[in-house]
Amino acid sequence: MKLALRWLLAWLSAVVVTAVSGSIVQTQFNLARIAELDGPISIGDRLQVTGFDLVSFAPTFAIIVALALLIAFVVAGALVRWISNARMPLFMLAGFVAIAAALAIMSAMLPVTVIGATRSLAGFLTLSLCGAIGGWLYVRILTGRTARTGTSDDSGNLTHRH
Repeated sequence: MKLALRWLLAWLSAVVVTAVSGSIVQTQFNLARIAELDGPISIGDRLQVTGFDLVSFAPTFAIIVALALLIAFVVAGALVRWISNARMPLFMLAGFVAIAAALAIMSAMLPVTVIGATRSLAGFLTLSLCGAIGGWLYVRILTGRTARTGTSDDSGNLTHRH
């Protein structure tokens, strides 16, 4: 049961971090495009728009992220059984691919670009990197790795260094 709660905490944390960082990224990419047309945008306006998007866009994006990361982390978890020494890179790659796939699927299925930042390769890749950050956080929480207290085994149990 303890491992299930840690898994849930790790997954939810990864979803929140990915959705929040993705929301901030998409806002700044959109504001950059607006600035190209209309001139500089003040820090105050950037903060206000970012705050608005965190409330209005991030929750919707979080739903997409949650499903994408769930699938990706299950697949990465299965792969870790064969490549156990690559846990961190596998989950970071899984997070990256999860967001990239979700964005590509939305782009293919919808008649318009829903997330403006994905109109550029830089925006698409930066949003996908938010998924990699989520994958990194997932592993850190799930395995309980800390620099001061030791490392954990594959079950998430902490083992101390001697």
